[in-house]
Amino acid sequence: MSAPDGSPVGAERSIGQLFASATTEMSALVHDEIALAKAQLKQDVKRGATSGGAFTAAGAVLVFSLPMLNFALAYGIRTWSDWNLAICFLLSFAANVLVAVVLALIGVAFAKKAKKSKGPQKVAASMKETAGVLQNAKPHPRPAAQPELQDRAPAAIEAVARSSS
Repeated sequence: MSAPDGSPVGAERSIGQLFASATTEMSALVHDEIALAKAQLKQDVKRGATSGGAFTAAGAVLVFSLPMLNFALAYGIRTWSDWNLAICFLLSFAANVLVAVVLALIGVAFAKKAKKSKGPQKVAASMKETAGVLQNAKPHPRPAAQPELQDRAPAAIEAVARSSS
């Protein structure tokens, strides 16, 4: 088994090699994450389009079946009441107008709620607040260097300088 840079796994590698390996792996990870996000988005869009098509077809079938419902309602009123057929059709029309008015009132109520909503403004304010907090953030304090590592520091720096040139 070997590392991404070709060196054996158990072998001592220089800091430069470790950094190059980490950079390569991080880059591959980012590219894989982007590819995964694209694939998931593509699948979600495909499902959404299929769902939208199904709802459109269902709406079309319902719209084309409404005249049959109106005729059935008018003839049902005629059967139960023995009223004139014209009056029965007017009652059927009045029922349709009543349903349309109720649906319009519901639509107006939701439109007013949507107009009052400040969703995008809230998100933008939250993003600005987060950016302000991050600008004022200080790096996490690092622990003090251990004495045995300080003795090796000049030799390690020299080794890295030699390996990177």
